[in-house]
Amino acid sequence: MSVVLMFGGQMPVVKVGRMAGQFAKPRSDPFEEKDGIKLPSYRGDNENGDAFDEKSRIPDPNRMIRAYTQSVSTLNLLRAFATGGYAAMQRVNQWNLDFTELSDQGDRYHELAHRVDEALGFMAAAGLSVGHPIMTTTEF
Repeated sequence: MSVVLMFGGQMPVVKVGRMAGQFAKPRSDPFEEKDGIKLPSYRGDNENGDAFDEKSRIPDPNRMIRAYTQSVSTLNLLRAFATGGYAAMQRVNQWNLDFTELSDQGDRYHELAHRVDEALGFMAAAGLSVGHPIMTTTEF
């Protein structure tokens, strides 16, 4: 998407990704009450379970290890996508396909993506390198 925006707008685009989860949830009240039963608040998957029963609300340190492992796996997946060729500009027509099918602006996006693809073809034909890291990877 950012490549198409840069191409169409002829301006730099700052990419911002939001990667978040519900691992920790600070609470203003340490307890919650339902039907006269008072239990510790759910504080996120990092600490305890969300089921409203005594066993689920017991803090479990192993949950922190699981959350860390999931975070590492997520970062490794993002790193693989960012540097493993998926982010290469030559794949511009393979990005955001669901978005373009559901958007009123999908045809315009496809048109710009096709023009980016044509520009890359011209660069390759002219002997200009499309293998530079800025063309094949993305920062995160």
